[in-house]
Amino acid sequence: MTPQATTLGTKWLSGANLRPTRQRVALAALLVGDGQHRHVTAESLFADVQQFGESVSLATVYNTLRAFCDAGLIQEVTVDGSKSYFDTNTHDHPHFYWEDENRLTDAPADQLEISRLPQAPDGAEIAKVDVVIRLRRT
Repeated sequence: MTPQATTLGTKWLSGANLRPTRQRVALAALLVGDGQHRHVTAESLFADVQQFGESVSLATVYNTLRAFCDAGLIQEVTVDGSKSYFDTNTHDHPHFYWEDENRLTDAPADQLEISRLPQAPDGAEIAKVDVVIRLRRT
């Protein structure tokens, strides 16, 4: 990881009032250190951090991703009810899920039109609508 990536990761954490521990900074640098949005699984982030020689357990990666979600730094996108991806772009937007590659990417939000949603049951309100469009190569 570059010093610039570490600095960006540290600032990202500080902006959410999260204590910049060594492990959090390492994971944050991988997530936002290049200035690009990323979609990761806990396992893929764990593999990335291992490549840099950081001593971080998979359990710590899971716990840190949960803390980042709770702080509003990332959002969780669930595919198939069991596979979670974590997205550094926290604005509402649709996703493409590439089934053949087990990969999540952003879909163009300006091309999505939802003309009507079902009415929420009594005593409930719609908090969010997640759109995951499943793709398969032909």
